[in-house]
Order: sequence, then structure tokens, then C-alpha cells
Amino acid sequence: MNVVFLGMACVLTVASLYWTFGRGTPRPAGTWAMGSLLASFALAFSSYAPLFAHTLETLVPHAARLLSNSASLAAATSVLALSFQVNLESAEARRRVRIRMRLLAAAIACMTALFAVEQSTGRSPQVHAIYSLVYIAYLGFAVVEFLRQVLRQSTATGRSSVKVGLRIAATGCAFAMVYVAYKVTGLVSLMFSLGLIPVHGECSSLVASTCAFSVASPALAVLLICLGLTLPAVVYPIRESLRRRWEKRSLEKLAPLWHDLSAAMPEIVLPAGGVDDGDFLLQRCVIEISDGILALRAYSSRQVQEAAERSVGVGTQAAAAIVEAAVVKGALSSMRAGRRPEEIAALPGGFAADRRDLRAETEWLLQVTHAYRNRPLPRVADDGLPYSVGA
Repeated sequence: MNVVFLGMACVLTVASLYWTFGRGTPRPAGTWAMGSLLASFALAFSSYAPLFAHTLETLVPHAARLLSNSASLAAATSVLALSFQVNLESAEARRRVRIRMRLLAAAIACMTALFAVEQSTGRSPQVHAIYSLVYIAYLGFAVVEFLRQVLRQSTATGRSSVKVGLRIAATGCAFAMVYVAYKVTGLVSLMFSLGLIPVHGECSSLVASTCAFSVASPALAVLLICLGLTLPAVVYPIRESLRRRWEKRSLEKLAPLWHDLSAAMPEIVLPAGGVDDGDFLLQRCVIEISDGILALRAYSSRQVQEAAERSVGVGTQAAAAIVEAAVVKGALSSMRAGRRPEEIAALPGGFAADRRDLRAETEWLLQVTHAYRNRPLPRVADDGLPYSVGA
């Protein structure tokens, strides 16, 4: 138990410091709220660890409960502040955050006063019931409000990592509601002496008896909410790294076709502009290759196109790319020889025309380039003499 909870506390503390101070400037909206959220959860996990709780309670009996409850309320408020700052206008977000901060301060002050009274009266069950009521009321309010915002935003966002992260956070809210329901049951049991929840000592297992509700549920809620809210920030640099690597490799693979086209038609090369960004360079390369292929249409032979279609068939994107590569290779040879075909090849359709963005265009040209480099021209009969056009 000590290893689990103290280990999670250390991880969350490091994450809080990184999120708050290690991300450079300018910091995005919600940076400080996210940092305080992770720090609050780290404090809550620490209070769950028996070693930390025993050490604290040698100074103030039962203080670990107050610390854990206060950290949970601070974390719930930080979650709300983060969602406000990310999803609302800055003025409206500040207004709502100020209200929640005042409610948090009032709740913690009230809980601290009741805790002191409870200690001085020999743990009076009536005072403890009022203490629990304050804690449960604020926590339940914060969880329900955050859950409502999460569900609304998860259906509105277009980013898959944000959508998945919000749904994970919503699952964490569900565990938090289980914990709230457990606390409400305990409060009712205490007020009416029903004995619904047995008195037990410290938890030695997360699935033992009521420990599943009193410790495992809030721990899972903390873990899932933190994971859900930080997932987009973790996925983004990984996705960017993969994108840059794909752009670099795509440029290298497109180089043979680009080199042949630009050598035959230097006018297709766009001004460099002094920009050394992978996305810009790839987009420029794709545009230049597309312009070159378009300029070659006057030299594109229908006979080459039909011969390539007979050799590889039709109906797949790979076949369409092979046909296009054959047409381009034959057109380049005809252009160098100064010979125009009797019939111009038809413009590619189907798979070739289904290119809606840079990635789709690049993937298509990568297939064309691969076929251009690795497949010979089909043999056709031109002017009654069989030979490989462009050979």
C-alpha cells in the first residue's frame, strides 16, 4: 500500500512540476489549474499511504482524514477551474473560478473548525456527521458539474486524443460518484445508527471489504481523471514526432520522381522562401510533382496507359498508381525525344482523384513513385512497330 500510494504521489508531484514550470512559455490556458490539480491529487495519494498517515497522526490524531478530504476538494476545484479556463471565455472563466475558490475556502474552513470541535468532544458522531455533510456536498457538486462538462465537450471536440481523454475522465468521475455514494451511505448510517458500514481499521488491500469504496474508488477516480486530462498533452508530442518522421521519409521517397520531373521542367520548382520546415517542404514537393505530372499530359500516351492497365488490371489503388507511374515515365521519355503521342492518356480517376488533404496526396504520390522506380514500362505497338515507349 505504501509503495502504491507514495509512488503515485511522487509521479503526480513530478507531473505537476513539469506541467507548471517545465513547458516553456507562453503557457496555455489552464496550466496553473492543471498543476494545482496534479499537486492536490499527489497530496491526496500521500494521505492514503499508511506510513504517511501514521507519521502525521503522531502529531495530530486523525489529521490524515482532514488532509485527504481537503486535498480531494482542492483537486475537484482544480478540475473545474481547468475545464472553465479551457472551454470558456477568459472573463467568464475567471468569474466562475473565483466563485468556486470562495466555496472551496469556506468548505475547508468549515471542515477544519468541525474537525477541531470533533477532536475536543471525543469524536462526537453528530459533529462528524456535519463534517461529512460539508465534505460530501461540495465534492458531489464538483464531480457532477465536471462530469456534465466532460460529457458535453467529448461530443463537441474533433481531436481523437481529447475525446478519448475526456471519456477516460468521465469514467474517473463515475468512480468518484461511487465514492460519494459510499460517503452518503455512511452519513445516513451514522445519523440514524443503522450500522450499514462496519467500522474497520486501516486497509491492507484495495479490494477488501469497504476499502474498495473508501480507498480504491477515489484512487481510481484520481488516476483516471489525471490520465484523461493529461492524455492529449502526452499524445501531442508523440504524434508530432511521428508526423515529422513521416514527412522526412516521404520527402526521401519522393525524391527520385521529383528529381526527374524538375530536371525536365525546371519551371515547376517553386521559390524556396528560406523555410526549413518539414510540413512546408513536403507540401512544396507534392505541389511541384503534381504540377509536373499535369504539365506532362500533352506527352502522356493512351497506348501506354491501356497497356499498363492490361498488365496490372484495374479496381485497386495500387494498380491505379502503377498505371499512373507508367504514363508519367512514358511521357518523360516522349518529352525528351520531342515526340507527342497520337492519343493523349485520360486523366486518372477513382483512387487517383480521391485526394482531399496533404497526407492523402502524399500517400498517392508515394505509390506512384515506388512504381516509377521499380516497374518497367509496358511494351506497346506504336506506328506498327512493337517497342517499349521511352526505352
